[in-house]
Amino acid sequence: MGEFKNKDIISINELSNQDIIKVLETAKQLEKKPKPTILTGKVLATLFFEPSTRTRLSFESAMSRLGGKVIGFADSKVSSAAKGESLHDTIKVVEKYADVIVIRHPLDGSARVAAEATEIPIINAGDGANQHPTQTLLDLYTIKKTQGRITKLKVAMVGDLKYGRTVHSLAIALSRFDCKLYFVSPEQLKMPEEIIEELKEKKIEHSEHKLIEEVIKKVDILYLTRIQKERFPDVEEYEKVKNAYVLKEEMLEGVKPNLKIMHPLPRVNEISIEVDESRHANYFEQSGNGVPVRQALLALVLGKIR
Repeated sequence: MGEFKNKDIISINELSNQDIIKVLETAKQLEKKPKPTILTGKVLATLFFEPSTRTRLSFESAMSRLGGKVIGFADSKVSSAAKGESLHDTIKVVEKYADVIVIRHPLDGSARVAAEATEIPIINAGDGANQHPTQTLLDLYTIKKTQGRITKLKVAMVGDLKYGRTVHSLAIALSRFDCKLYFVSPEQLKMPEEIIEELKEKKIEHSEHKLIEEVIKKVDILYLTRIQKERFPDVEEYEKVKNAYVLKEEMLEGVKPNLKIMHPLPRVNEISIEVDESRHANYFEQSGNGVPVRQALLALVLGKIR
């Protein structure tokens, strides 16, 4: 990619390793030395056709902290989409009001449709079970902050690996930095075959497991995900597996001192409340890291930082 100005951020696959490092370094600089007026006069439109708390609020916070303004909606029922307006037409209208658009939509591929409809930058904040690149970038930023590097680490991903878009993108991103991956899930929620195939092709060390206990003492990062009810075709299946993977305090005995526990949130019951007090817990800090990372992206695509 090289040049970020006016670029769409649709998929982590379209960012080179250098691009990723550039975003992480820019986020670090902005966290260390804020630039509260760099986006003065710029407008961000947030189009959230699907519910979100952290992603939407952290984008709004990022834009506000750089001096920009935010317009948009958090519920498609209050937008013209409820009247049957196409996504293409919505984007053609909103591009007249804003300098950059962040979109979350329930349909896979919708962010690409949005990007094709306009010349202004589109940032994908999640399209169905497909991609969520800004989550991946804030995850990488969190890992780098806690471990000092993102290369050659041992990372376990736990829970819903089939429908969880965060782990799909993160697994592919970490594979580029030669990390060893451990996938822990129930049989019906295993990591999709195409991701396993990609890892095999790249000769990335990975293994599949049934229990957290099998991997917890080996890893630097334990990345938990909720079993997502809304991604389940069958409610009975959901009920069967939702309690299968719960991290309890006593399971942290004997883990590596540098272990950090991550979770894209919201959690339901995958992490016991007492784990929050552990020095290994890092999920609320992880969520907070969304602000500098999204600040970096906004400043880069608007050409205010090079």
